[in-house]
Amino acid sequence: MGLFDFFSKNKSGNVAKDRLKLLLVSDRANCSPEMMEAIKNDIIKVISKYMDVDTEALDIQITQTESEGGHGAVPALFANIPIKDIKNGNPNR
Repeated sequence: MGLFDFFSKNKSGNVAKDRLKLLLVSDRANCSPEMMEAIKNDIIKVISKYMDVDTEALDIQITQTESEGGHGAVPALFANIPIKDIKNGNPNR
C-alpha cells in the first residue's frame, strides 16, 4: 500500500463518516438528508462572504431544547463552524 492509497482511503472514510452524521442529524430533525445538506451548503455560502471557514470540520446538529415560554421541547439547530480567517472589506467579493 502506497502513500497515495493511505490518503485516498482516509479521505473516503471521512466522506462516509460525514454522510452518516448528516443522515443521523436529518433523522433527528425529521427532514431528509438532502434538506440537511442544502442547509449546510447555504450556511457555508452565507458565512463565507465574511470569513474563511473550515468546511471539513463544520458540524451541524439538531437537538431538542426547552422552549422559552416553557411549552415543551422544540428542535434547535446548533452549528460548530471553525473560522480560519475573517475577511476585511467588501463581503460581496
